[in-house]
Amino acid sequence: MRISKLALNWLLACTSAVLLILSFPPFNFTWLAPFALAPLLIALAREPRPWRRFLLGWVTGIVYWFGVCNWIQFVLSVHGGVGDPAGWALFMLFCVLKALHMAVFALLAGILMRGWWAVPAVAALWVAVEVTHGWLGFAWLALGNAGIDMGVPLRLAPITGVYGISFIFAAMGTGVALVALRRPRQQLLWLAVMPFLIFLPAMPDQRRGRETALLLQPDISETVEWTTDSVESTEREQAIQTLRGVLVAGQKPPEIVVWPEEPAPLYYYQDAHFRDAVDKLASATHAYMLLGTVARTPQGAPLNSAVLVSPAGSAVSRYDKVHLVPFGEFVPWPFGFANHISTEVGDFAAGKQVVVAPMGAHQIGTFICYESVFPNYVRQFAKNGAEALFTISNDGWFGDSGAREQHLAIVRMRAAENWRWVLRAANDGITATIDPAGRVLGHLPLHTEGTSYTGFNFISTQTVYTQFGDWFPAVCAALALAGLLAAKLRI
Repeated sequence: MRISKLALNWLLACTSAVLLILSFPPFNFTWLAPFALAPLLIALAREPRPWRRFLLGWVTGIVYWFGVCNWIQFVLSVHGGVGDPAGWALFMLFCVLKALHMAVFALLAGILMRGWWAVPAVAALWVAVEVTHGWLGFAWLALGNAGIDMGVPLRLAPITGVYGISFIFAAMGTGVALVALRRPRQQLLWLAVMPFLIFLPAMPDQRRGRETALLLQPDISETVEWTTDSVESTEREQAIQTLRGVLVAGQKPPEIVVWPEEPAPLYYYQDAHFRDAVDKLASATHAYMLLGTVARTPQGAPLNSAVLVSPAGSAVSRYDKVHLVPFGEFVPWPFGFANHISTEVGDFAAGKQVVVAPMGAHQIGTFICYESVFPNYVRQFAKNGAEALFTISNDGWFGDSGAREQHLAIVRMRAAENWRWVLRAANDGITATIDPAGRVLGHLPLHTEGTSYTGFNFISTQTVYTQFGDWFPAVCAALALAGLLAAKLRI
């Protein structure tokens, strides 16, 4: 039986969604990323009606977000307290709204596919749309994240950020689509520049860290009912775990101890007993201590914060999380009827600024959990002088989904973009050491209480991306507009 043109287009669109899903964790068929957009682009080139191209992209986006972020349903249903029916309904609403990005891309890409400039124009359009996710409520995996283990494409990261790799993958997908559509070979000449990526500066070699750190993974359940006794017991256990880790470290004790973001109510500023215990622990270990805590604004609103305590036993600096998690730390419109996942009363308040903290003669930066998805934000820590980056997280909200690996892949890209060591402490995993090329040099197993004694280096060199941020998406937006204008003028 022959498939109709319309049915084939829908099949092609859904195929792209599936290929995109398979390119990321937990599947990790990353070699599919350069080809993932091709089926959709073939369908768009075959469809002259704008509204149908919009719908093809919309359905592609819905299937994609459903497959990549299905963990959101678990978060809403279990930790958000809305139950399964409402959790699924909210998650489907999320997919429908987020898919509008893909719908807009499809609407315009169908126009660009008609021209001889399709390869660079479609790739530029993809990047221009991709960068808007963070501005419009929720960002997660960029297409370029699939290239974190691809040595040659990854060389673009310190120059263009992750978006340069997204551009390469989208351009290759466009080329495959043009071949399938039997377009003139001259339209593929744009891809001739790909082999020249080998001449870009190589990523840093793998080296052993000279500085030392102890990363704590306490493995605290998100469902604990906290009492005064259980809070004190948790504080005591983490102190013992820290001391044990320091003693095991051997001849060179850690210079910094990192506690993760945790579901426990640990209030460094409001709880004098806890503050005194942390200060004494820093003095006893002769190490800096970096830990997650809840601070307060002058008006009393909670802040998700990271405090750095010196070996002398006093707070050096505090960073307040700027980019909050939708549903986790605030409930965005139009979802106001959903419960908060956080146990705090009311929404968290957002921090106001990047903070670079002194650590002896050096400086470090700390970003918290979800903030890792914002490349232009994370690079500001390095631009402002941070010579090493730390990130604290609680990925326990994700359950046993692929979101943990997805989150780690995102953090790895931030390391590669800025050529910085990133040390990641997570409540129940994945606690990891990431070098300036985005390599994971060691990690603790999931759902295991433990410590990681690890090395890192301070680096002051700033990459092009660190210095100039998202210059490449701006260029892509201009290229995409030029391509659309050329199509309108029928050049």
